[in-house]
Amino acid sequence: MGSNIEPEENVKKALQLLASKVRIVGISTIYSSEAEGRSKQPSYYNCVIEIETDIPPKELKHTILRKLEVELGRKRTRDKDAPRIIDLDLILYGDLVQKTDDLVLPDPQISTRPFLAIPLFELQPDLILPGVGLHIEKVTAQLGNLKMKPLKSYTGLLKKEILHGKRH
Repeated sequence: MGSNIEPEENVKKALQLLASKVRIVGISTIYSSEAEGRSKQPSYYNCVIEIETDIPPKELKHTILRKLEVELGRKRTRDKDAPRIIDLDLILYGDLVQKTDDLVLPDPQISTRPFLAIPLFELQPDLILPGVGLHIEKVTAQLGNLKMKPLKSYTGLLKKEILHGKRH
């Protein structure tokens, strides 16, 4: 999950909406990081969410994640690096290895993007990436945290609300 348009508000809204559709079992630390390759854009808030669901991956992507993006006001443009109200991606689905026109699992960018690998490592420290055979700990060690700032207080508040059902 990522956002760089009113990210504090939009990440929270996205988590609330996602929690109404699937069972959220884990939320990584939320990190603030510079927009990749776009220094003039606002920083992103990024995290990885672990869910439990029986919804098949393609259906999860299109009927849950994409619909939540639209509900929150995301408009996709030709500029794939444009600022985002919210970006919800499916990066891993159990041990599934899949490659179709619109979905690759596990997401190949896990091994090149610290904002994917580090939060994933937090949630699944023993993970070996399916089909790749790389241990997530090794991936994170190779990447480093490249200017990622953990937002611990914000993360704590969201975890309390989403995972433990406490409203503020």
